[in-house]
Amino acid sequence: MIKNYNQKGTLAIQVLIYGAVAVIFLSGFIIWADATLKSATRYNEKESALSIAESGIEYYRWHLAHAANDYQDGTGQPGPYIHNYFDKNGVQIGQFILDITPPPIGSTIVVIKSTGKVLSDPTIEKIVEVKLGIPSFAKYAAVLNANVRFGQGTEIFGELFSNYGVRVDGLAHNIVSSALGTYKDPDHSGNSEFGVHTHKDLPPANTVNNNFRPSEAPPTSPVPNRSDVFMAGRQFPVPAVDFTGISANLTKIKTDSQANGFYASSSGNQGYHIVLKTNDTFDFYRVTSVLNPPQGCISVLGEQDWGTWTISAQQFVANYPFPANGLIFIEDNVWIDGQINTARITVAAAKFPETPSNWRAITVNNDLLYTNFDGRDTIGLIAQGNINAGLQSSDFLTIDAALIAQNGRVGRYYFRPPGSNQDRCSPYHIRNTITLYGMIMSNQRYGFAYTDGTGYQTRNLIYDTNLLYSPPPSFPLTSDSYQILSWDEIK
Repeated sequence: MIKNYNQKGTLAIQVLIYGAVAVIFLSGFIIWADATLKSATRYNEKESALSIAESGIEYYRWHLAHAANDYQDGTGQPGPYIHNYFDKNGVQIGQFILDITPPPIGSTIVVIKSTGKVLSDPTIEKIVEVKLGIPSFAKYAAVLNANVRFGQGTEIFGELFSNYGVRVDGLAHNIVSSALGTYKDPDHSGNSEFGVHTHKDLPPANTVNNNFRPSEAPPTSPVPNRSDVFMAGRQFPVPAVDFTGISANLTKIKTDSQANGFYASSSGNQGYHIVLKTNDTFDFYRVTSVLNPPQGCISVLGEQDWGTWTISAQQFVANYPFPANGLIFIEDNVWIDGQINTARITVAAAKFPETPSNWRAITVNNDLLYTNFDGRDTIGLIAQGNINAGLQSSDFLTIDAALIAQNGRVGRYYFRPPGSNQDRCSPYHIRNTITLYGMIMSNQRYGFAYTDGTGYQTRNLIYDTNLLYSPPPSFPLTSDSYQILSWDEIK
């Protein structure tokens, strides 16, 4: 029998080739499977690191909820702060590292950077950065605790709110809200109208009268869409705003000013004049007399503390640097003007015990200005009584500040127009334009103009959005709860 050795050799070569191909494919599959497994493992570890980093953020949100002013993780020492992270079985699988940037003076914005790491791969880390803030009372362009009327010539940029009724005959660019469903407008007789209403006639008319408006009162339904007045709409009734906490806030400002700010007791005269400067100092004057009103220029509306609120004479005391904590507390009346540049200042005027006869006022007769409008410049004025524009206030007056009149009102006294026999308060009974950039909080009825045409003819109220989470130092806050402003995965 003849054996075919050539066929056997050919078969062996084929087996060898197929085997080699199989080994190559198998090796490739193993390499691919290993790479896929490593990739999946690394992906899971990255996800774990991200979860750990987020846990660090949530931990510090919890910490701030129990210690709102602790930015050192309860240690009293500078960071970073390292915490071990455990799984559900109590086994440590990683750690988060916290870097905390406390708020600047006057701001409530705290920055928390959390780095998450896993023990299984020290080369892997994820970093999350979050900004948290507590909202301030400066949520609105104007917030009031009385019936209020924004007349013709008033243009408001920002939300308006009152615990009582709101009448707008000007133009509101944002939402206007009231805590009342209906109320009786004190500027005319008749039935109740909506908590937020207008007396401006429909376009193309531009007229206003004080007659009761059935179309702006129940049972009219639905409430008319008056976008020519309320560009963003109106809301009523909504929950009220609490004004009672401001008194406690003034007490704390006094204490903090005496400790690390600027404090002045009674002047023994009319009060003090503060002139802010762009070099982070202020000139301080003692006001020795105020302007006597012209003949016939008298109070006819029975307004409390009516007067010209215009400086007649003053004595220079000294030039002082802005205090480290940004707080100036004066236990007397205050006049203020000037300009700041990258500064955060709160000026408070109050006298204790707190009785109406002790209420102290703040007056702005000349421009009070920011240099920067990106949040770096902030002025807060908090008066126990009124915040005034006096008789001889500038014809074109600009006030860049957040204004709070705790018990009084933000506005201008009524100065009589000329009469048949005498000039009365002329020519200062009429002023041209006032522009307020910031916000207004007024316990009593706000107003820089009157229905007989006296006061400022044009009133521009412009809301400073930076105030919500970066208010002036020690400005009242709406709650003790931090809110997330931004969340970024930066690695």
